[in-house]
Amino acid sequence: MAPVLSLRGIEKSYGAVAALKGIDLDIGRGEVLAICGDNGAGKSSLVRIISGAQEPSAGAMMLDGRTVSFRSPQDALAKGIATIYQDLALAPRLSIVQNVFMGAELTRPVLPFVHILDKRRMEDLAKGYLGRLSVAVEDMHRPVERLSGGQRQAVAISRALHWDAQVVIMDEPTAALGVKETALVLDLIRKLNAEGRTVVLISHNMADVTAVATRVAILKSGRKVIDRPVAGLDADGLAHMVMTGKES
Repeated sequence: MAPVLSLRGIEKSYGAVAALKGIDLDIGRGEVLAICGDNGAGKSSLVRIISGAQEPSAGAMMLDGRTVSFRSPQDALAKGIATIYQDLALAPRLSIVQNVFMGAELTRPVLPFVHILDKRRMEDLAKGYLGRLSVAVEDMHRPVERLSGGQRQAVAISRALHWDAQVVIMDEPTAALGVKETALVLDLIRKLNAEGRTVVLISHNMADVTAVATRVAILKSGRKVIDRPVAGLDADGLAHMVMTGKES
């Protein structure tokens, strides 16, 4: 599987504290890669670097074989890498449509040099994105704060679809969700992957990882200690690897 994103020798230091120590990682096109590790393993630092929120202290990233350096999350998004953080970065009082197109609103001309928001087109597209994820919401102007946890994840993913992101990073997407909502989010991940998109899943839930991931990379004390297919693993076996940093 050809890598869509490659990391080589990635390091990140905060003063005297080394959060990442020489991370080499290939993220294959069209796979679901889970990144796991205990608290303090370096997962958050790695996500911030991939998403453009921080720059590495050392090392390089290649996107489709070309060296890249992201100046911001918006820069990474423009290059096809979307990050959905645990808090989803949604505006709860704004509508579904407004959240999907936030910062990328569509307009139409009414007079030369005069454009207005194309509200009908944005509503139709937003409904289409949710439809691709098999999430039906009749009122696209409903405030996001009135949606369930799983539906909010679908809105955040729809924003990534609007940007045509090829790599979607999901940071603890099922945290604090119930069984039904968790099942919905895992199904959203499967649908993204079925479209050929690459999903990077950050999770402490080993059952979620074994349910949807094709490969897992485990970090421990800032180093990648395990990188292997998920096939053949169960949640207990994976949890043991995370704790010990060794394959069973």
